[in-house]
Amino acid sequence: MSDLKNPLFLQACRREPVNRTPVWMMRQAGRYLPQYRAIRAKNDFLTMCKTPELASEVSIQPVDILGVDACIIFSDILVVPEAMGLKLVVEEGKGGPRFTNPIRSRTDIEKLAIPDPARELKFVLDAIRMTRKALDGRVPLIGFSGSPWTLAAYMIEGGGSRTFRTIKEMLYVNPRDVHFLLEKLAEATGAYLKAIIEAGAQAVQIFDSWGGILPPHEFREFSLRSIRHVLSLLPTRSVPVIVFCRECGHSLEDIAESGADVVGIDWATDLGVARRRVGSKAALQGNLDPAVLYAPPKTIREHVVRILEQFGPHPGHIFNLGHGIHPDTPVDNAKAFIDAVKEESSRFHASARSS
Repeated sequence: MSDLKNPLFLQACRREPVNRTPVWMMRQAGRYLPQYRAIRAKNDFLTMCKTPELASEVSIQPVDILGVDACIIFSDILVVPEAMGLKLVVEEGKGGPRFTNPIRSRTDIEKLAIPDPARELKFVLDAIRMTRKALDGRVPLIGFSGSPWTLAAYMIEGGGSRTFRTIKEMLYVNPRDVHFLLEKLAEATGAYLKAIIEAGAQAVQIFDSWGGILPPHEFREFSLRSIRHVLSLLPTRSVPVIVFCRECGHSLEDIAESGADVVGIDWATDLGVARRRVGSKAALQGNLDPAVLYAPPKTIREHVVRILEQFGPHPGHIFNLGHGIHPDTPVDNAKAFIDAVKEESSRFHASARSS
């Protein structure tokens, strides 16, 4: 951390004392920013992901515009399945990214390759290197991946889904095939995150967006087991690892014991309750409802104060939203949120030190 001008985020990841609570937002490099939309108007989404100069530029925009305490690289979790052999398409106005050749059988799984990140995913590694250099130590850089379970859900469904019928049917009818796919994905994801760390990421986050579609037992058997597999492949304690499992409040203790340094909390769980349940096993990240950012700045500030009070004067809190920022969020409200966290947490920590 010696080259960092603002080490707050990494200090909080390691549950070290801080003068104020660090803050960043999931999906902070994205459509709510006019500067992002100006670049996006000239380039399709996958071109932006695969052009390091563009990915780096939009990654840094929230640092310059909002003053967040961490920069997350602009990319997409589905570049890994694409590198394994699936055909990824992103068509405007047609429901988001999808695969034209989804997984339907064990034969399909057997055809998947374990990609070499230095070759098939070089564009991400180049963007990491470029962004780390451009940041010049202002804030830490975060790399990320999807969890094996979340990637499997997209690969089997072919895209997003309301019911996840196809993967759930495979899970209950042919669980060995699902485990086979998850093992391959864990190997690919572990190698990818290791390469991201070696390229210069100072923290990594695993997004388990669809862990919450599983009952608790199946979540632990399929999703969390594969996350542990990924973590076992990473250099021990080289950089902090954040694990964010959406709608998985039923398993906070298990997530905290997975080897994660930080557990991401969605907005459905009281942060104070989460802290008591997790204890000293991990730091916590979260957890303002992204919809609060539609409210006036006064209301945003009130919710920020409430969450700070829920967590209390303890080390190991990174302020974030309980999921990604909505694309129609007013920029001024996003800035009001960042400013409120900085100002209120500074007062909160100063008061705690003097009491």
